[in-house]
Formats: sequence, C-alpha cells, structure tokens
Amino acid sequence: LAALERQVFDFLGYQWAPILANFLHIIIVILGLFGTIQYRPRYIVVYAIWTAIWVTWNIFIICFYLEVGGLSKDSELLTFNISRHQSWWSENGPGCVRKEASMSGLKGLDSHSYISVIGCALEYRYIEVVHSSFQILIALVGFVYACYVVSVFTEEEDSFDFIGGFDPFPLYHVNEKPTNLLFKQTYLLISPAGSSGMEGMTK
Repeated sequence: LAALERQVFDFLGYQWAPILANFLHIIIVILGLFGTIQYRPRYIVVYAIWTAIWVTWNIFIICFYLEVGGLSKDSELLTFNISRHQSWWSENGPGCVRKEASMSGLKGLDSHSYISVIGCALEYRYIEVVHSSFQILIALVGFVYACYVVSVFTEEEDSFDFIGGFDPFPLYHVNEKPTNLLFKQTYLLISPAGSSGMEGMTK
C-alpha cells in the first residue's frame, strides 16, 4: 500500500525514474507474497535480495533531495532529462499556495506562467525524504521477515525429508521384495513338492 501511494504521487509529478523503480518494487512484493503463500522459498529469496536494492535506491533519493554529494534537487535526473517536472509536492504540499500570471509577449493565448509557491508548511524535499525513510523502514522489516520465513520453510523441508516424506522409494520398500523372495525360497525347500523337485534336479 505504501508503494502504491508513492507511485500515485510520482505519476502526478512525472518522475519517470521513481515510477519505474516503484513498479518493479510492487512486482517483487507481489512475488514475495506469492512465494510465502505457495511455500516457494526461492521467490522469497528474490524479494530479500530486492529489498537490499530498494534500500539503496531510497538512500539515493534521500541524498538527491538533500543535495548530498553534489546532487541537486533541481536537476532533471529523476525525469531522465526529458522534462523539467519536479516532485508533485513542490507545488501541492501542505499549506502551499501557487501564484501564476499571464505570459508576457503572447497575446490571445489563455496560458499562464508559474511564478512562485509560498506558504508551504513543509518543504517538498523533506516530504520526499520522509517517504523514502518510511520505505527503508518497511524494507528492513520485510527483509528480516523474509529471512525468517525462508528459514522456517527450509527446516520444514529438512524434517519432512528426514522421515522419508520426499523419498519416492523408502527403504522398507526396497527390502520388501528380497524378504518375500527369501520366504518363497525357504518354503520351496521345506515343502514336499520342493523336496521332490530338488531330488529330480539332483538326479
């Protein structure tokens, strides 16, 4: 649900890189849930590996909006340099008021030019940082839970295999046929018919 919520606001802001990352994250989360329900440890391992990548991505987003390491929140990096859109929260944050004015030099066009945003109770970059921090927290919890579920599934498989659950030919099936043959041979040797047969063969 947190990933879907973030995806909606990234779509509104035309943030193409986060949109792609959120989409992959949603797919992997569904895969992890399917693996948990269907007892598929491999799918859960894939989810656990992805959580590490997801944490790294969100750390990058935090550094991007806090302008750490030479990054700039005003750059077009998150839009693949194909548009000048920014985060949806930059103009629609809590308490923000947009001020627009008619474009100068263009007569007869009912268009407006963005001038400024004032009155924001919280700067948009901090909202994005909170979003990413929350995603990191959820990913860490998911990683711990995924490791726990994989360990439980592995223990169940090992214990079931120990009692012959996955062995299509248990040992008692293998020993059953020779034992029957041994009893049959003993019966033939003891029975009169078996004795006469043996005498005939001797002669």
